[in-house]
Amino acid sequence: MTEIDTSTDFGARVSRRLDEERIIWLTTVRPDGRPEPSPVWFLWDGETFLIYSEPSTVKLRNIAAQPHVSLHMHGDFWGNDIVIFSGEARIDDDASTADGLSELLRKYKENLDQPGGPTTEAFTRNYSVAIRVTPTKLRGF
Repeated sequence: MTEIDTSTDFGARVSRRLDEERIIWLTTVRPDGRPEPSPVWFLWDGETFLIYSEPSTVKLRNIAAQPHVSLHMHGDFWGNDIVIFSGEARIDDDASTADGLSELLRKYKENLDQPGGPTTEAFTRNYSVAIRVTPTKLRGF
C-alpha cells in the first residue's frame, strides 16, 4: 500500500482516525475459513500497525496458518465513516522489546493503572506477543 493521501477528504479522515481511535477490529481467518474478529489496542507508525496479544490465542494460531487479515474501525450511527485496511500479519519478535511497547503504553496510559482496569505491569506481562500488520489495501466510505 502506498502512503495515505491526506490531501483528499477520505485520506485526511483516515489519518485523523488513526491518531484518535482507541480500538480497531482485527479480523483473522480460522482454518475452516470462518472470520474471527477481535477488538484490539493498536499503534500506527505511518506504515504498519503494531498490536500486542496474549500468547496462545486463536488470533495468533490463525495468523500462523493464514497471514491475510483485515483491520476496521467503528462506523458512525448511520453506518458511515467506514475505514477498512486489508493486510498481511506476522509475529514481530523485534517489537516485543521496549520501543514499540513503550509507544503503545504511552498511547493507552489513561486506560492503564485505573481502578478495575489492567495495570501497566500486567499488560506488559500478559500481552507479550507483538503482531505487525502491513496494510496492502485501504478502502472506506
